Amino acid sequence: MRPIGHMSGSANEGFIPPHGGYAGLLAYQKAVIVFEGTVRFCNRFLKERDRTIDQMVQAARSGKQNIIEGSQASGTSKETEIKLIGVARASLEELLEDYRDFLRVRKLRFWPKTSREALFVRKLGREKDTSYKTYETYIESRPPEVVANILICLIHQTNYFLDQLLRKLEKDFVKEGGLRERMTRARLTQRANQSMRST
Repeated sequence: MRPIGHMSGSANEGFIPPHGGYAGLLAYQKAVIVFEGTVRFCNRFLKERDRTIDQMVQAARSGKQNIIEGSQASGTSKETEIKLIGVARASLEELLEDYRDFLRVRKLRFWPKTSREALFVRKLGREKDTSYKTYETYIESRPPEVVANILICLIHQTNYFLDQLLRKLEKDFVKEGGLRERMTRARLTQRANQSMRST
């Protein structure tokens, strides 16, 4: 199983833990697909001067970029990482509502979670190394109702992994603390080692 979060460093690795590695996060991989799919959706189905285009693309981009920023910030601030992952989650929730609005105002059908179509998209998402290419044929050729529902399914998948990641980060923070706590432990460990060497 691929990681949903970062590996915790050992006491011997210093007080700045391993960080980055966002490309290996399932949440990030799904967010990239959502971003690419949203850009294509807007290009295909929304009018060029529709302000919704900028809003949807920016929300999709924010979902992706805040995962990157949070992952990079994790080395020195777990609080910042948790905050940015939360921003990513909120941005994708906003995007989700945009797709719901698109279907709602046009009186198009929502796919129930247990519908044959939604289950098919979820099955695609369980394949190894999924990317935009996995869904490209459908997003590039299907009518707006189908593409909007596909992207709704993908956002739900991304949010699921973001929720898992947030729970892990919260547990890690409670268990290990932030940078200040790690620095204190590193100083105490160094002093203890020096004391042992001097005896």
